[in-house]
Amino acid sequence: MFGFSNLMIHSKLLDNKKENNNLILSENLYKGVCVKIKNSNKTFQVIGINKDKKICWVREWPFAYNSKKTFALEISQITLQIFCSNNSSE
Repeated sequence: MFGFSNLMIHSKLLDNKKENNNLILSENLYKGVCVKIKNSNKTFQVIGINKDKKICWVREWPFAYNSKKTFALEISQITLQIFCSNNSSE
């Protein structure tokens, strides 16, 4: 059974792993890539990045030509980088 100190060490390892994943994601992020974000099942496309401020601008994918709904997002809110599929059933 885990003791209190073992749980704290395990918790710190999980936190470090999460920070490392965000760093890797941030370094590999590029304009045009599709992503999934926290608290959403939708797919979004990155349309701009400011790595110094750790933010990016995204729009829903696939996007409607008559819609200009873009928003800024902290890069840490991105959970997954995916292939931009033209299949609207995703």
